[in-house]
Amino acid sequence: MRARDLGIEIGLGTPGPLNAITDVAGVRVGAVTLVEGDGPLAVGKGPVRTGVTVIVPHEGEISEEPLFAGCHTLNGNGELTGLEWVRESGLLMSPVALTNTHSVGVVRDALVRREVEARGPGKLYWSVPHVGETWDGYLNDVGGQHVRAEHVAEALARAAGGPVPEGNAGGGTGMICHDFKGGTGTASRVVELAGERFTVAALVQANHSSRAVFSVNGVPVGQILDDAAVPLPVAPEEAAGIAGAAGRKATSPSGPGSIIVVIATDAPLLPVQLRRVAQRAGMGLAYLGAYGDHFSGDIFLAFSIANRGIPRQDYEAAGPVRLRAEWVSLPHFDALLQASAEATAEAILNAMLQAETMVGRDGVTAHALDGPRLVEILDRYGRRTFRP
Repeated sequence: MRARDLGIEIGLGTPGPLNAITDVAGVRVGAVTLVEGDGPLAVGKGPVRTGVTVIVPHEGEISEEPLFAGCHTLNGNGELTGLEWVRESGLLMSPVALTNTHSVGVVRDALVRREVEARGPGKLYWSVPHVGETWDGYLNDVGGQHVRAEHVAEALARAAGGPVPEGNAGGGTGMICHDFKGGTGTASRVVELAGERFTVAALVQANHSSRAVFSVNGVPVGQILDDAAVPLPVAPEEAAGIAGAAGRKATSPSGPGSIIVVIATDAPLLPVQLRRVAQRAGMGLAYLGAYGDHFSGDIFLAFSIANRGIPRQDYEAAGPVRLRAEWVSLPHFDALLQASAEATAEAILNAMLQAETMVGRDGVTAHALDGPRLVEILDRYGRRTFRP
């Protein structure tokens, strides 16, 4: 179940109809989930607990019809390819794909191949696709590189509007978040500015932070559901050693992980404004207790579907020298920043609540966050919502 299904409200804003990134018109999401095998790790064979997720910004060819975009890195121990060009140009010119750390290259190459085929022979161009990663090696044979080009093609073919696969889905399949099972999550906020309604929505691949700092609406959930209440995702022999060590507090190496956040909006924003919207995703992480660990890759990308029609900026472009764009004035900008933070926080919680307990390589088990148990804890503090 998702947070709203349990009556849990994050922040003060109102979600869109699907409470998903697909509430932004034209945005589509596709995913391929790979789960195969059990038992000890055999590199190249499994067990496999991984996949790929793709976000397609609009129904056209994004390389021909780029969008304004901005990005921010909270902590850089990770990868989202193509961000230097976003910083330099302020443009999104590729679908965004999310996968595991060791499969970034093959997914990137598959997106280049897709553009080669879409453009046809004999045309000169260049492609800098956007592929983000988080590391799923505690559950998955990450070194086996089981994501292949055909999986990327399948995810693109599946890309659609409507409800988004969450939890153990796509690139989020083998991820761990706050020492519970993590994965893919999404949420949205509808903002009214001067009589106009805009949507700000997030999709996350959540694989970050530790149990000890996890909180929801100010309640220290991770300290209540500690390792004595819910086992940490460690191998059985390590768990036995922890249990046998009198007075030793269990810790999990999964805490320092990573998160990729993709923000989509239909609000007309300039690249510098979208950079600020992306930056506020970090506030969403902090809302649930994360602070950007040293070993965490916390990387955020935001784009707007407004101002579509910007010509591709290359030598073949026949567009005018002067381009006109609309943007939200700064006095009305705060609501969009708040929406980014709230949507990100709720997307992370949705990823955790939608995930199911998973046994991975070498018997490592990542336990799901139990929704009814979370509700009982929040109700004990009167904090299922955080409204005054």
